[in-house]
Amino acid sequence: MILHSLARYYTRLSAEQDNAGNPKVPAYGFSEEKIGYVVVLNSDGLVVDVVPHLTDDKKPQPRLMAVPRPEKRTSGVKSNFLWDKTAYALGVESNKDKAAAKTEPFVPSEKTFSAFKTLHEEKLKDSEDAGLQALYRFLLHWQPEKFAEPPFTSEMLDANIVFRLDGRWNCIHQSEAAQALWAQMLQSDDVEQGLCLISGEPAPIARLHPAIKGVWGGQSSGGSIISFNKESFTSFGKEQGANSPVSEHAAFAYTTALNYLLRSDKHRLNIGDASTVFWAEAANNAQAEAAEDFFATIMTPPDDAQENQKIFDIIEQIAKGRPLAEAAPDLADDTRFYILGLAPNAARISVRFWLDTTFGQLAAHLAQHWQDLQLEPRPWKNPPSIWRLLIQTASLGKSENISPVLAGEMTRAVIGGTPYPMSLLSQLIVRIRADGDANGLRIAMIKAVLQRKFRKGLINEGVDMSLNVESHNQAYLLGRLFAVLERIQNQALGDLNAGIADRYYGSASAVPFSVFPRLLAGAKHHLSRLRKDKAGMAVNLDKDLGSIITLLPETFPRHLSLDEQGRFAIGYYHQKQHYFAKKSPETSEE
Repeated sequence: MILHSLARYYTRLSAEQDNAGNPKVPAYGFSEEKIGYVVVLNSDGLVVDVVPHLTDDKKPQPRLMAVPRPEKRTSGVKSNFLWDKTAYALGVESNKDKAAAKTEPFVPSEKTFSAFKTLHEEKLKDSEDAGLQALYRFLLHWQPEKFAEPPFTSEMLDANIVFRLDGRWNCIHQSEAAQALWAQMLQSDDVEQGLCLISGEPAPIARLHPAIKGVWGGQSSGGSIISFNKESFTSFGKEQGANSPVSEHAAFAYTTALNYLLRSDKHRLNIGDASTVFWAEAANNAQAEAAEDFFATIMTPPDDAQENQKIFDIIEQIAKGRPLAEAAPDLADDTRFYILGLAPNAARISVRFWLDTTFGQLAAHLAQHWQDLQLEPRPWKNPPSIWRLLIQTASLGKSENISPVLAGEMTRAVIGGTPYPMSLLSQLIVRIRADGDANGLRIAMIKAVLQRKFRKGLINEGVDMSLNVESHNQAYLLGRLFAVLERIQNQALGDLNAGIADRYYGSASAVPFSVFPRLLAGAKHHLSRLRKDKAGMAVNLDKDLGSIITLLPETFPRHLSLDEQGRFAIGYYHQKQHYFAKKSPETSEE
């Protein structure tokens, strides 16, 4: 299903053009690779010039170019066709000895150059194309020692290079003759025939699939979703790709589409250690792009507050039950939407999560996530992304401390509408107990975890967005009580280096029986002191204290479960925010 969807996406991309008017993805047999330099040859095969093929950035980088697909070089020496890095195409590579590199920046690379030369002498000797003949003559007389002479520079070392015939605008590999020759090379007679699992048609089966590059944390040479390199992975005596037969064309299509998605900032985001890509299928490209743009904005909200609010207004309307077609006319309910999470695993790539759904269902899940997070007063100015929420679970607020497993599980819950992982709740409670910061984002996530469990029928009681003075839930009442006790201490003694929240929050939320009697005894002294200086404040706080205690049983519970500790945190936050809420004019006069 994953590969089939990617292969269909390649078909869509192959019919589209980028801003420069070029196809978004290369044709079959070609791959977009980073090419650093173009070596210009004359008809006799002599080097005329070297032209950089770099970006205009402050620190220039090689630009992408469609070239014949590269060989998989996990081991051994294999030459690419009509392009390669300098170790193959010119027979030189950078000197790994740093001390010697100051005087001798490059060293010969005989084996790799020999492989490049042998391949091209065999394939180009009978060609009548001027460009291919120029490259053939170049390889006949080229000596790696000539790299020390102009126009070559040490910056070229280890970069990928292509060749161009002087007087032509296109490179040698882009000529009709070169592409026809490459097409012949792709049609190998010794390729095994079989039934492709993607297309369902008989076709030549790919022994090795093209590499997938761009997965965060993966190898620079790329990895594979499908690969067999040990006997224990094989069956019925089959070798390599014959164990899961995928045609050459289908393997090229799905890997090219996936490489395109992994390169695109528009279709990719990192969640934990998972590189997450997404794409859509609709009746037309405009609807598909609208769905992709909408999802990208939800997952990584833009800095533009106006655009940000526009998107989340749509989400709120959907959450209130308004049909997607009315809330956003350019989006279609039946648009197919795909989300794929990938993580590195040595030379392989693991699938962390996969979602195949309609955009209407996905929008409903996103709206539900947004509704579950709702808290009054809102603890955010701009709606938080998943990554911003996950930061709240990390020690010291550092992204590298986010659990990759938790990130994947939470993403699945958001996009799939499933219960949030309980590890999210436990991690949030641990962080609040560790640093004492019961901030709005953390409380909103705790509320979301419990509220979704209630909607799924896993618990019997929901959670309110704002203070509920009529709630009889013990854990919620204890959280409110702790906030009142903290308020009494603060009003009586002022700001302290270590108040009761700093010293007792963890034990109060876990083992109330051992803490609250002592805190209530201390509150009596604080109230008596407060009555001397702020009599009205003392009366109001004493009322709050009494109204909560009357709803509690005679003895405090000995311990609270994980869910109850979450409710404790919510009660604490609600009561604390109540004291800072803006008062109405009538209340202020009273």
